[in-house]
Amino acid sequence: MCVMAAYETLRWRGNAATGVLQLLDQTLLPEQRQEIDCRTVQQVWEAIRVLRVRGAPAIGVSAAYGVVLATQGLRQEPLESFRAGLRQACEYLAGSRPTAVNLFWALNRMQQCGERWSGGSAADLHERLLAEAVQIDDEDRRMCLAIGQHGAELLQSGMNVLTHCNAGGLATAGDGTALAVIFAAARAGKRLHVFADETRPLLQGARLTAWELQQRGIPVTVICDNMAGQVMREGRVDMVITGADRIAANGDAANKIGTYSVAVLAKHHGIPFCVAAPSSTFDLSLADGSGIPIEERQAEEVTCGFGRRTVPEGVAVYNPAFDVTPAGLITALITERGVVRSPDRDSVLEHLSGG
Repeated sequence: MCVMAAYETLRWRGNAATGVLQLLDQTLLPEQRQEIDCRTVQQVWEAIRVLRVRGAPAIGVSAAYGVVLATQGLRQEPLESFRAGLRQACEYLAGSRPTAVNLFWALNRMQQCGERWSGGSAADLHERLLAEAVQIDDEDRRMCLAIGQHGAELLQSGMNVLTHCNAGGLATAGDGTALAVIFAAARAGKRLHVFADETRPLLQGARLTAWELQQRGIPVTVICDNMAGQVMREGRVDMVITGADRIAANGDAANKIGTYSVAVLAKHHGIPFCVAAPSSTFDLSLADGSGIPIEERQAEEVTCGFGRRTVPEGVAVYNPAFDVTPAGLITALITERGVVRSPDRDSVLEHLSGG
């Protein structure tokens, strides 16, 4: 079994002045494995928007590097002009996708880095911005490993785990969140089997999760989203683990559309439902999940999702990209700090404060 990644989701190549952000184009997987070079902030925005790069942590890291690209042409400008360009770049990138809070977390860090800078030239500040982006990248990789280690303790050899969408290395700079738990358990010698929901309408489970698990030698079975209940009823699922794009202060978690339905099914069948995410995914400004903005995407993702029209012309389509799973359906939250069982506002705040 090979549980180390033989692919890299994103990386910065070169120096601050002329470097590029290299991304694995996830829209082409699993048929093609192709990397693209983003040389402008517009290319990063487009890559985030059309899901060439996706997953809340990976979006945040990519946006941080996007800020570096946006300000490459301002290195010789006065410092205030550079800062104005930095603010403009952050505002622009923030408009790419509304639900993933890691995007705004990373952009806020980049902007604060620029605002706190004192002394030196715009070129010096630009070098500092690249260092901050690299730090965000490195932190994400370390958080993924820690999430995996904490979550692996919940798994026993021989278990069948169901996951929804893709929360692996393709969704982060490192090993992922939900799949990091699987990878860490496998490295510890535990034998696992994964059921991957195909995750309509864009099939991130079938295209991406199955591909990642196959790459790492972990047995995986793809099922249609509407098969999850039957597979659970047959007693073939021991635990559900998903990622999250934003978690409110009370533990309500937004993730790919369909996650809420899986959580309801897991609750009915008495199956533990766990959410794995870094602390940067928590949005403590929101008391509960009702305030999480839900991105609505193009109808064509549903009507023409298989290369041909599958819905009659003129029929209305509703295509929310995410839904919110109430904390009451979540058995545990797994972060780089540890595990929060039966999450609520008090336990979440205590966990994040280091209590």
